Amino acid sequence: MPENYLTIKTSGSHELDIKKSQFICHLQRVTTKEDADAFIETIRHQNTKANHNCFAYMIGEHNEIQRESDDGEPSGTAGVPILEVLKKMNLHNLVAVVTRYFGGIKLGAGGLIRAYSNATSRAIESVGLVKLVLQTSVTMTVSYSNFEKLGYFLEQQKIAIEDTAYTAQVKVEVAVDTPDLEALKNDVMNLLSGQTTFDVGTESYHEVDVPVYGES
Repeated sequence: MPENYLTIKTSGSHELDIKKSQFICHLQRVTTKEDADAFIETIRHQNTKANHNCFAYMIGEHNEIQRESDDGEPSGTAGVPILEVLKKMNLHNLVAVVTRYFGGIKLGAGGLIRAYSNATSRAIESVGLVKLVLQTSVTMTVSYSNFEKLGYFLEQQKIAIEDTAYTAQVKVEVAVDTPDLEALKNDVMNLLSGQTTFDVGTESYHEVDVPVYGES
């Protein structure tokens, strides 16, 4: 995956009623095509009396896996609109299934496109979005006399201390955005005149809430 990417904050669903038809959008994070297909089948089994279970998903670093289905709706009126919402919001690694219970009033092609688009965007608004930021953990070992100076520097840089161990020296663990790791090491080395050592740990994604701008 890229260093930073957007996805839904949590799994969830949201219902939209349009001219007596129910459009229920179900969302879930996925990392493989198999995960997405399994989720789609689960929603189908939970809604066997629904008229349609249309879906779209995007998976991979460059969204190289993209699938959509109208599931019996007129061609291009359901799966593509769902997929276009995911593309427009630049989301990764998620699947959206919109279940429709027909209410007896036909919406026409334009109405269907708007309904499936809005059902998807409203569901995304309801569950929220997060930015996944790739960070690297690093432990800095400093003397007790330099600990206060390091702590003040990290506070000014808005870098949170994850853990502190007090031994013969002080070990300070932080997580920093991966692209900023070398700059942090250089800054700390300059700050403390080289009197520190670094133990670089693993990379992981850190979630940051972001606002959602839905479609009307």
